[in-house]
Amino acid sequence: MLEVVTQFFQYTFIQNALLAAVLLSVITGFIGSYIVVRRLVFLSGGITHASFGGIGIAWYLGLNPILGASFFSVLSALGLEYLSQGRTLREDSAIGMLWSFGMAVGILFVFLTPGYAPNLMSFLFGSILTISKTDILLLLILAGLTLMFFVAFYYHILFVAFDSDFAKTQNVPVKFIGYSLAILIALSIVFAIRAVGIILIISLLTIPANIANIVSHRFKTIILLSTLISLISIVVGIAISFRLNVPSGATIITTMMAFYLIAKSIQIIRQWIFMMKV
Repeated sequence: MLEVVTQFFQYTFIQNALLAAVLLSVITGFIGSYIVVRRLVFLSGGITHASFGGIGIAWYLGLNPILGASFFSVLSALGLEYLSQGRTLREDSAIGMLWSFGMAVGILFVFLTPGYAPNLMSFLFGSILTISKTDILLLLILAGLTLMFFVAFYYHILFVAFDSDFAKTQNVPVKFIGYSLAILIALSIVFAIRAVGIILIISLLTIPANIANIVSHRFKTIILLSTLISLISIVVGIAISFRLNVPSGATIITTMMAFYLIAKSIQIIRQWIFMMKV
């Protein structure tokens, strides 16, 4: 057993993946909790799929796809935040249009790019086992920015997350918080694409927070539990993926979903026992 564990940790790509797991857990713990509490899951999905447009354009121009995805995602996030605050267009309509437009632009430019796009599948489905040092550096910077922002504006974020209208009456800088978090959400999505891909990224951001929400309704507790659950799920998913030689992104999300079903089952059983006692 000890030999298997030693063998598991001796590979550089495993070490990189585990380091990325820690950083991703911090990011998903904070950003994911805000997304779930604020009910921005659909908006996040729109940003995620819109990022494919940036990947396609960058691929066509011969640039780094992550750079293109970052630019496209941030613009999309800021645009959606502006529309949601100004009420110039129904938010769900704007998200739906952006969702399909981003995918359409990405597909079009990938098709126009000469030759075959061999790495395109990694952006759609991801693989945390292929995380590079550059990806880890980007995750480290984003995790640091996210942590500092939440520490500095925790109570403002708390107000905005639960009741933005009430926050305005308390002189909370709602627009600043909204736009700042929109940028952080966009960057979180883009930098996590390497780990689980565009198809599965929403699950990475929302499942741990939903599990934590079963246990507690306090925002701070949800953040801490979400971070811990995310870390455990990613590490277990990496181990299973390495052992069975199956896609790491899908394994991580499946592990998270298994934890959610277990937590939900325990909650239902406890409620049933309580009702029987009453």
